[in-house]
Amino acid sequence: MIGNDQNLVECRQKFGESHTYRMAENHSDVQRFFHDRLIVFDFLIGSNTQSINVYENFSGEVFLDASKVTLADLLLRNSITAAVFGFCGMPTFLNRKILEFTLPEGKNRKRLDETCAQLNTHFAIVKDQVGMVTPRVIGMIINEAYFAFQENIASREDIDLAMKLGTNYPFGPFEWASHIGIKNVYELLKAIYESTKDERYKICELLEKEANHFTSSL
Repeated sequence: MIGNDQNLVECRQKFGESHTYRMAENHSDVQRFFHDRLIVFDFLIGSNTQSINVYENFSGEVFLDASKVTLADLLLRNSITAAVFGFCGMPTFLNRKILEFTLPEGKNRKRLDETCAQLNTHFAIVKDQVGMVTPRVIGMIINEAYFAFQENIASREDIDLAMKLGTNYPFGPFEWASHIGIKNVYELLKAIYESTKDERYKICELLEKEANHFTSSL
């Protein structure tokens, strides 16, 4: 996997300890790990799209974080021999019962079936769109929660409690934003809005302010 320690933890939690894991923190030296039986989860490609060329001569399976960019855009003008799939690599979205994947123009379905059987996970194929399906829904809920708090409708704690009791979600919107990372939520909503121009995804001023404050404090 290409990412950080948190990504590695989520991979281990999702896929178990029967696999051998290797972690690379960037794309510069990842090719030395490549072999025919390797499955790659790339959590960094969305913020480093030019590194897609490392997979040009790889024959294995590659799962690319396509949460903030479409798989089609990642593969545009690149000749990739690997079997590629899109997934959501933001925190909390990997260790789920059913994983969402996108395919390049409907290709590689058989390879995906075989790989998911090997990984012992259920999956759903979704439309190749920015934000996929579940991340879009969760992002929009978090955004609406920020609007509600900004307008003094309820406290953060009460909004979280209402969502958990009313929908049986594992987290309330503000708890979820904390787990995902406010910067990730902001970037997700920004990418969806720029792609769709749908007012449902227009970012709450308070959410944007908190995301910018988090970024400036790094």
